[in-house]
Amino acid sequence: MASLPAVAAPTLPDLCETVTFEGDAFIACTVDPVLQDIRLFLHTPDGQPYGSLESFAADGPSVVFAMNGGMYLPDRSPQGLYVEAGGTLAPLVTADGEGNFYLKPNGVFLVTADHRAQVVATEAFVATPDLAYATQSGPMLVIDGALHPEFSDNGTSRYVRNGVGVRADGKVVFAISLDVVSFGRFARLFRDGLSCPDALYLDGFVSGLADDDGVVVGGGHAAGPIVAVLQR
Repeated sequence: MASLPAVAAPTLPDLCETVTFEGDAFIACTVDPVLQDIRLFLHTPDGQPYGSLESFAADGPSVVFAMNGGMYLPDRSPQGLYVEAGGTLAPLVTADGEGNFYLKPNGVFLVTADHRAQVVATEAFVATPDLAYATQSGPMLVIDGALHPEFSDNGTSRYVRNGVGVRADGKVVFAISLDVVSFGRFARLFRDGLSCPDALYLDGFVSGLADDDGVVVGGGHAAGPIVAVLQR
């Protein structure tokens, strides 16, 4: 595993730390899904989209931290599969199209009712009765230890990015860049720096990190699905 020394950072939520990788700064939050509760949120209790991390921090449940949880359509609805508390609110998308979501292979981050988390390519996803939460996004960053085949080493497309990976021991790592980075570097962070054989891109440009006190990184942008970690 690559050495990831700590660098100067804002005050971070529990479970999170700031690390450097290949000269860029990131925040990585490591979660044990058996000890912490990973959930997805889209709507307020009255059925309206939260719409942003700011709104979620102000009006949502108490959390350890929250991040953008996947791409969204203009009405803030999920772009692909979205399962919340066992209910499917949007179906799996297998069609081709334009944009990062369709840079295949794309994939699904999921959590089961017995607290197992996975990142799987869309083609390998199977809906099981114990599926509690799932969000589809794209592209996959790391697939079975290999980087996405369309990524260059350090391409010219550079944005603030956030994503999620699952380690071999079952722990989940959420990460967000503190500056603009390429897909290649972000993918290597998960594989080589954070030891995740499978990882999924969640969003970019609009990406942020928040806790109960408000937005820690990013903010000021719309959001669709929000992934949050709660204490059990």
